[in-house]
Amino acid sequence: MSAEQLNFVIFVSLLVGLIVAAKRIATFQPYLRKGPIVTFLLGISSGFPLTLLLATMTFWLSRVGVDKATIGFAVGLTTPYTLKFLWAPLVDKVPLPFLTKAFGQRRGWLFFVQGLLLIAIWQLGSSDPKGSLGAFAFWAIIVAFLSATQDIVIDAYRIEILDEVDLSHGTATNQFGYRTGNLIAGAGTIFLASPEGLGLGWANAYGLTAFAILPAIIGALWAGEGRYVNQFVQKSGMTVKDWLREMLINPFAEFMARHGALLILAFVLVYKIGDAMGQIMLSPMIVELGFTDIEYISASKAWGFGALILGSALGAPFILWLGMGRALLISGLMMMLSNGMFMILAVAGHDYWMLVLAVVTENITSGIGLTVFTTYLSGLSNLAYTATQFALLSSVAAVARTWLSAPAGKLAESMGWVGFWGFTILIAIPGMVLLLMLWRKGYVVDYRSQSTMSAEDH
Repeated sequence: MSAEQLNFVIFVSLLVGLIVAAKRIATFQPYLRKGPIVTFLLGISSGFPLTLLLATMTFWLSRVGVDKATIGFAVGLTTPYTLKFLWAPLVDKVPLPFLTKAFGQRRGWLFFVQGLLLIAIWQLGSSDPKGSLGAFAFWAIIVAFLSATQDIVIDAYRIEILDEVDLSHGTATNQFGYRTGNLIAGAGTIFLASPEGLGLGWANAYGLTAFAILPAIIGALWAGEGRYVNQFVQKSGMTVKDWLREMLINPFAEFMARHGALLILAFVLVYKIGDAMGQIMLSPMIVELGFTDIEYISASKAWGFGALILGSALGAPFILWLGMGRALLISGLMMMLSNGMFMILAVAGHDYWMLVLAVVTENITSGIGLTVFTTYLSGLSNLAYTATQFALLSSVAAVARTWLSAPAGKLAESMGWVGFWGFTILIAIPGMVLLLMLWRKGYVVDYRSQSTMSAEDH
């Protein structure tokens, strides 16, 4: 049996094992309810565009000879993810002609944005990053803007269709779906484009991957509109001034009036910075260490995806077992320390099974950590302003991925791979310190109740 066949057998066995566990173990049974299944479908469509702009794009740029420093700063093309809170109020409150009436506020916006996203991804894949970097950057920014807008809709819709009892499990399946979208856009696109795979080229590969929007459409049609709240539309006699205040000011004012709001924003900003820096430079390191496209797909995507499934599945029970505060702390420490495996890989060099071990370790911890972190952010969002407030929180989190981690390429060049991965461990420490401060002050919100952070406590 070849290594590829062995990988496939192990991967399928893991999937079957998780499905059996979901059916037989009480802790995992909620994953099979309608709400979590729908959020899984939404997660697929939410997860694939960002992978096309990060892991797949950095792999593509590395393959055509773009230097590490440029690749590091190319992540700045995803800036719309850090600014999406600016137009989230429009998505939250403004109806679209025909679509909102036919499908509701959330689904109308979702279908509209997805149609534009499909076209933009085709254009991005047809661009030439080596010969015309400007056109490539333009379409990357357009894809990022539309993908960030899709995330505004999906994140709000996810929170609104989940009952409180399903929030943690629905968040976990959303992360599972998100990582499935990552796999499609990562391993799938590279396999389609690579001469070692189907050899279709980047344009055709990106064009086919764009159809990963379909699962969200299916999930949205199945779930209905959800618990969308538009307090402004439900009131009569409101002026334009009142409308602007409700749309542009009240969502942010309500959040900032809460105890510990600034401390929470600071924590969200830096919590995952070490993990974000590592993810940006993982593909360039794999290419530099001499791994082939198939080795990359097998280890980083197939094995890594299986590990993310396991980690995401453990996320909700992790919260139930430990409580939100301990879950955030332990998962944060696990993500931080897992980067040490890539230090070992940098020393080992072209060692396939060391790569698999490093990727599996990192992805299990990331699967747990992302589920815990996203559940925490979901619990902070007021249903009256779901899209805007979650967009604010996730935008702050995206700053670490987009700008604070942009110098990652320069650091890797100057420090070497071993030093770089050691730095990603150290840079994660401030997030742990801020979490302890939040926990000590009582500002860590349990996902089962939003009352701890409610402005009504004042």
